[in-house]
Order: sequence, then structure tokens, then C-alpha cells
Amino acid sequence: MNFRLLLPALAVISAAGCSAFNSLNPFASSGPKMAELQPITPTIEARVAWKESVSKSEQYVFTPAIVGSVVYAAGAKGDVVRLEDGAVKWKVNVGVPLSGGVGTDGSRVVVGSPKGDIIALDSSDGKELWRSKVTSDVLAAPAVDRSIVVVRSGDNRLYGFDPLDGKRKWVYQRQTPPLSLRTFAAPLINSNYVFAGFPGGKLVAVTLNNGAVAWEGAVALPKGTTELDRVADITSAPVLAGRLICAVAYQGRVACFDLSTGNLAWARDMSSSAGLAVDGRYAYVSDDKGALHALDLASGASIWKQDKLFLRQLSAPAARGRLVAVADVKGVVHFISRDDGSFVARLSTDGTPVTAPLQILDDKVLLQTKGGAVMALEAQ
Repeated sequence: MNFRLLLPALAVISAAGCSAFNSLNPFASSGPKMAELQPITPTIEARVAWKESVSKSEQYVFTPAIVGSVVYAAGAKGDVVRLEDGAVKWKVNVGVPLSGGVGTDGSRVVVGSPKGDIIALDSSDGKELWRSKVTSDVLAAPAVDRSIVVVRSGDNRLYGFDPLDGKRKWVYQRQTPPLSLRTFAAPLINSNYVFAGFPGGKLVAVTLNNGAVAWEGAVALPKGTTELDRVADITSAPVLAGRLICAVAYQGRVACFDLSTGNLAWARDMSSSAGLAVDGRYAYVSDDKGALHALDLASGASIWKQDKLFLRQLSAPAARGRLVAVADVKGVVHFISRDDGSFVARLSTDGTPVTAPLQILDDKVLLQTKGGAVMALEAQ
């Protein structure tokens, strides 16, 4: 399981008790130990193409945004940066601490704060365009297109804002279970809908023009006798796969649905709070025990499983060509063969955890560490 996400929820639930806390902590003295990395024989070369830095992420997860070859990144101390081929084109400080990653449509860059501030900047020079407000902390990167800015607040509401002036257009809210995990998962805009996963294991499609529910699908079905047993939340962003949209839940399943109707295409029992990635053939899932799975995208059938990273708290993976990349709690990036799940290369970053999903930037892998390093990696 991904201990870093469950910790904030348990911290405010005294009923969970110390024994429950220790049983969930993979680093407790009586619990299983994180796997030590075994030597590998690299078959490809991996290197750092470029590296820049922002302030540390602190307790938050900051996900960079990509538009073409341009990268926007942010840090907890309020800095936002535009990078082109690793070179800083502008860097500004918005004057307040930040808590959510970056969203952009190429024209405006939007970030959020622990106090619910929503700040939009001009992508060309970093000048502030507008500020707005939501009811809780902003833990996830906003979703931005030319017609709307969608922000997820820490109390699991979705807000739609006018991208030109920041005026609120609608709010979507749903009832949440008594116990749920904090989620840093960004909403996803596609066509006329915004998609987001929620506590209780529901993937919801909300219409962009008015915030009404178009459909919802069950990624997880909460079960068990205690509230802790019944935690089955989607804490990672959904991903598009052609006419399918896929998501995975903690203590739940990985499932793919028809994009327009919400009809279930397939589902597999699997627990993940880190997330998944897809390519044209497979879905790749980092599970909560530190295994990386490749599943057939058409049926959900298992293709391979890489289980040598036990309890290393994997990030969501990224897939490019014949390679899959995934990072761990020690800031190590593992390059894995798409064909059989074997290790083909390994590269260390700054030694701090990589909690944000890995992303594809042109022919490179983009990541941001908790220590504030923003890096593009090449593997060939």
C-alpha cells in the first residue's frame, strides 16, 4: 500500500489506534521490509538530459504540466517556472505557498494553494491573470482547457471556473464515506466531460457546461466490517485509452469503461493508490505492494508482473515505445522492458521520493522529486 497517502487520513481518525497504524506502516519494526535493489545488467543507456529545480514539495505532490516540448512546474514555496529544453524562460513567485501541481492549456497556467487560492498566470511571461477561491486546500493539479478551468478541492468538490476571468460557473459535490484517503489526483478533461475518481471507488463523468453527472462507474466496491476495511478510494488520475477511460482504486480494482456511455469494458481486482499508464497495447499498474503489472488493454488479462521492487512505494508509471519507467521512494527510476517486464536500466535522481506520476516529454521521461528536482531522462 502507499503509506504516504493513507497517513493524513489516519492522523485525524483516533479510532484507528496505534496497532492499526503500525500494521499499515511498511517501515514498522515488526512489518515486512522494503526490498533492497539487486544489481542488474543494463541493456540500454539511461542518462539525465536536463535538470532544473523548484522548491521542495513538502507534504504535497506536485505534477508538472507539459504542452508540446514546454514544461511548467511549481513548488511548495510558491515558485512557478516555465522550462523549454530544460532552460528557464521565466520563474515567478505567486506570493503564497502552493499545494497542487500545475494545469495549463498552453495559454494560461493555473496552480492552487493550501488555503484554496486558485491563481492563473499568463503562460508567455508568468504575469498574474486572476485569482479565485475554493472551500478547501487544492491538492491536485487543475484541469485546464480553453473553455473552462476545473479545480478539485481537498473536500472532494469539483469547481468549474471561467478561464478568462476566474468567475465560478458551477460546483459538483458528492457525499463521501466517513474515512477516506487524501487524493492528489487531478481531474481529466476530454471533449465535453471532466472525469475524476472519488472516495468509495466511483469514477464520475461530469459535463463541462453545467457540472451535471453524465455517468458514473464503480472501480471499487467497498467491503469489510470496519470503516478502515471499507476504504476503497480512487487516489490517482484516470487515463484515456482510445475509446476507453481507465482508473484504479486502493483496495479495489483496475477498470476500463466506455468513454461516452460509462459501460464497463473489463475489471481486475488490484489495489493501487499510485496509478496507471497505458499505451496502444497494455495498461501498466503500480500496485500497493511494489509490483508493476502489465495487463492486456482489450481484456485485462495479465501479460507480466515485475515484483522485485517490494514495498518501494512506486510512482505511477510512464510508457514510451518498448520501455516502461517507474520511480520509487528512494528517487530511483527503473526502466523495464514492455515485452517481458525485465529491468533494462536504472538511474538515480536526487535521493528523495518521486510521488508524482512519471510523464512522457517528447522522447524523454519527465519527473519531479519531493526534493524539487525537475528532470528529463533519456533511455535508448
